[in-house]
Amino acid sequence: MSVSSAPGGRRHTVDESALGVTSIFQKNNDHAVVDHDMDADEEVLVSLGYKQEFKRDFSIWSCFSVSFSILGILPSIASTLSYNLAYSGQAGSVWGWIVASILIQFVALSMAELCSSMPTAGGLYYAAAVLAPDGWGPLASWVTGCYALAYMILTAAAIGNPEYVIQTWHIYLTLLLILFVSGLITMQATKIIGWINVVGTWVNLIALVIFVIWLPVGSVNTPKTNPNSVVWTGEGLVNGTEWPSGFAFIMGFLTVIWTMSGYDAPFHLSEECSNANVAAPRAIVMTAQLGFYLGFPVILVIAYTVMNIPDVVAGNLGQPMGALCLQVLGPKAGLAMFCIKIVAQYAVELGCIIAGSRVIYAYSRDGALPGSRWWKQVNSYTKTPVNALWFDLAINALLGLLMFASPVAIGAVFSIGAIAQYVAFTIPIALRLTAAKNKFRPGPWNLGRWSKPCGYIACTWVVFIIPVLCFPATKGGDLNALNMNYTCVVYGGVMTCALLWYAIDARKWFKGPKINVEHLIHGQDTDDIEAIMVDGDSEPKKRME
Repeated sequence: MSVSSAPGGRRHTVDESALGVTSIFQKNNDHAVVDHDMDADEEVLVSLGYKQEFKRDFSIWSCFSVSFSILGILPSIASTLSYNLAYSGQAGSVWGWIVASILIQFVALSMAELCSSMPTAGGLYYAAAVLAPDGWGPLASWVTGCYALAYMILTAAAIGNPEYVIQTWHIYLTLLLILFVSGLITMQATKIIGWINVVGTWVNLIALVIFVIWLPVGSVNTPKTNPNSVVWTGEGLVNGTEWPSGFAFIMGFLTVIWTMSGYDAPFHLSEECSNANVAAPRAIVMTAQLGFYLGFPVILVIAYTVMNIPDVVAGNLGQPMGALCLQVLGPKAGLAMFCIKIVAQYAVELGCIIAGSRVIYAYSRDGALPGSRWWKQVNSYTKTPVNALWFDLAINALLGLLMFASPVAIGAVFSIGAIAQYVAFTIPIALRLTAAKNKFRPGPWNLGRWSKPCGYIACTWVVFIIPVLCFPATKGGDLNALNMNYTCVVYGGVMTCALLWYAIDARKWFKGPKINVEHLIHGQDTDDIEAIMVDGDSEPKKRME
């Protein structure tokens, strides 16, 4: 820890280079200046350019609980069950989980390393801004922010809308009620939120254990399970698409990608976590690893117990997990199991709302969103971004209106969310390997000599999988408005609008992360900083007294 007294009273200059962080200050060798004693966590945050506004009531276990709740293994697999089973059958589901989950670990490890070096609520958005080449910081952070924010909101929207059946307005009113109750719960103080997510973690674990035991034991079918040849060999590879079997197998990865998300939440919660530059990256890795290990038994049980794939993925119920429970356990037991899954799914939604509100807060703090001056406010009582949270819920309510368009329209949310999250994850990782390879300062949690190989594998994986997620299951004359994959159209349109907004207007006022702590510029004290450009094109402005 390097702290030195600055002239003019009890003031301290914080040298971020001694703290092992990659900071917005490092371009011009500037340093943060404060007039009070700081603990280690506040010193790291101040060295990154931000003042401490949250209470650090999260421990590594609290951070892990939020991210594991978002992971929601059983509910997440249930939400996308129609993809892996329909595209590649039982064996494709099992092997697809193994292959895709292993590759996803490289993304999680590289992200954890970034988190240790830059533990801010802005997370990947801040990292992209600081690591980008000179002059490109604002654009890099803008694009990353758009992708990350879209992912968080779309995730919560998809989780809040798992069923698309008749009487859509009933579903929408239920969604509004769920969002309202969720807002009342998640607007509480950090300590209460942490406790709620610990409960959510246990709910998800208990639901997972019940599912893994109950389905094979309580199956009403004869025989109760499929033979090993169906689960592990080519006998169980069912090509449910019009593409070659190998490509159909890869398309089924969507279930894995959607499920193995949420491990970035500790990054966004790092300003509320104690010992953040160690605890938060550890929570990221723990979430990704446990997601891999605990999700595999769920996939195995589904592969062994499902008897009629078409009935599950395209039956009258319109909800694959409900159809699976009914097919395997019968009406009463199947309903009970499905209700347990719903409770677990609600715990996932709470975690998504918490993480999403922190993302909105971080972008608003830097003026990136319309109405930022409201969304960046921290409630004086709870010390949480309550305004950002309700803004997040309002956007979810608007997205829910897509259910009135068609199941296809809102169904695109799954592939859109998968693309959004991994593009946001990968941009700063790629920048760290290229433009910032000589200026990146690893934090106390780092991969050492494995950092670059891990990063290259992560980037290669994402570049490979994103185009696959845009393909529909059918082609040629069989392709129509009902089975088209609208991911490219919907998400491409949104991101095109975001880039046009930046090119036409936002580039004039959005300059990336804003420093909101006092600091030294070229050896002179400044009392307040309105903004600082990441690319260094202009000097920070001193407040007019």
